[in-house]
Amino acid sequence: MKRVVMIGAGNVATSLAHALRGRCQLAQVYSRRMEHARLLAGVVGAEAVDNPAAVAGDADVYVVAVPDDAIAGVVEAAPPTDGLWLHTSGSVPMEVFAGRRCRYGVLYPLQSFSRDLLVDLSRVHFFVEGSSAAVTAQITDFTRRFLSENVTFADSRRRRNLHLAAVFACNFANHMWSLAADVMARDGLPFNAMLPLIESTVEKLHHLSPSQSQTGPAARGDVEVMRRHLSMLHGDEEEIYRLLSQSIMNHKAQK
Repeated sequence: MKRVVMIGAGNVATSLAHALRGRCQLAQVYSRRMEHARLLAGVVGAEAVDNPAAVAGDADVYVVAVPDDAIAGVVEAAPPTDGLWLHTSGSVPMEVFAGRRCRYGVLYPLQSFSRDLLVDLSRVHFFVEGSSAAVTAQITDFTRRFLSENVTFADSRRRRNLHLAAVFACNFANHMWSLAADVMARDGLPFNAMLPLIESTVEKLHHLSPSQSQTGPAARGDVEVMRRHLSMLHGDEEEIYRLLSQSIMNHKAQK
């Protein structure tokens, strides 16, 4: 079995560790907070450590799933190893390992993670890059054997674009749902009434492009409805509604 060290115990690390449990030997879980390391390590049967210098030197794979600005420091502080080092960031170049590790690369899962809600990684698309063609092949093989069949090569530029697209598709979309919840709450309406509509909207994307599935007053050019909606809004909500409606109309006109 592959011997793996999980460097990180947060949202991404938790889902990865659970997916690898039983398929690989999880040797250690590192977190700068020992309580977090112990919590995840206890579940997956690994040793908990809170000092990068205590990271085992004999693992096959080291998965670095820590905040972007912490990657370089953790890698610098860990002992020399012959293992394969991977970070999971969409926006950090793999060169963060250069001069620090011999074999390294990126294992970027295009997914939103929460520590308390595990993700079925077999359905997730992973975007990988290695420090050489041989290392890229090793990362691809590791991912397909233990995590997901959905593996695509993506260099730093392509991953940055993916991360940007994910902000629009996930983070901004979720904020729209937050605003919708605020609007509904003003009249005592439950947000869960919106869930079938959201689920149907997402389901359509399995069959139609986002442009093809766009509906609503802006897509129809219904100026009177949009004017009434704007009269009901103030501040950021009004500005966002106006900007997005105009963007939808512009996008439709370009098609």
